[in-house]
Amino acid sequence: MGSANLSVFLLAAFILAAIPGPGIFYVAARTLSGGRQAGISSTFGAALGGLVHVVAGGLGVSAVILASAQLFAGLKLVGALYLIWLGIRTFREAGNAPPKQITQTEAGRAFRDGIVVEALNPKTAAFFLAFIPQFLEPAAGYPVLQFMALGLISVALNTLADIVVVAMAFTARANLLRKPRLIQRLRQGSGIFIAGLGISLALARRPATS
Repeated sequence: MGSANLSVFLLAAFILAAIPGPGIFYVAARTLSGGRQAGISSTFGAALGGLVHVVAGGLGVSAVILASAQLFAGLKLVGALYLIWLGIRTFREAGNAPPKQITQTEAGRAFRDGIVVEALNPKTAAFFLAFIPQFLEPAAGYPVLQFMALGLISVALNTLADIVVVAMAFTARANLLRKPRLIQRLRQGSGIFIAGLGISLALARRPATS
């Protein structure tokens, strides 16, 4: 890629990563509910889930899913139900004392949840297919590798933004731990918000295809 085209892509990807979206709100909610380790694990899980879409987009799998109303609806429904289930679980666990340090098993669960939530979100696939091709250079050859390289950069920037959000949410949570009643309400609110993300995904429409 030319340096000018790459610079424009980096600027656009950075701005998009910094704009609060469902991914940022998701890791913030997980951090407020389970602490920094849960937030970081969710962040890297979501990053791996994002890479699934990058590879699928480069290989053309995402285009097939988005072109099929049945496949899009099926993937969307599974992802939405998983988010709603996570939200309900978070809400129900809010009555327990918040752990200062989660176990390796819980961290692994948060990592797995991040992968599943992101990988089952067809809106992420639609984003990559709409955004990245604008910056590909056909004359440079290897369009699949170009797509995957730009997708990797985009995922890395999104992950960096999520880590910053985790740090901010953890600081807020640490200050609130002295108020157990308030932190319980906050964790309940996190569960409601995560479930709300699932409902929002369930109502998402398939992007129009030409």
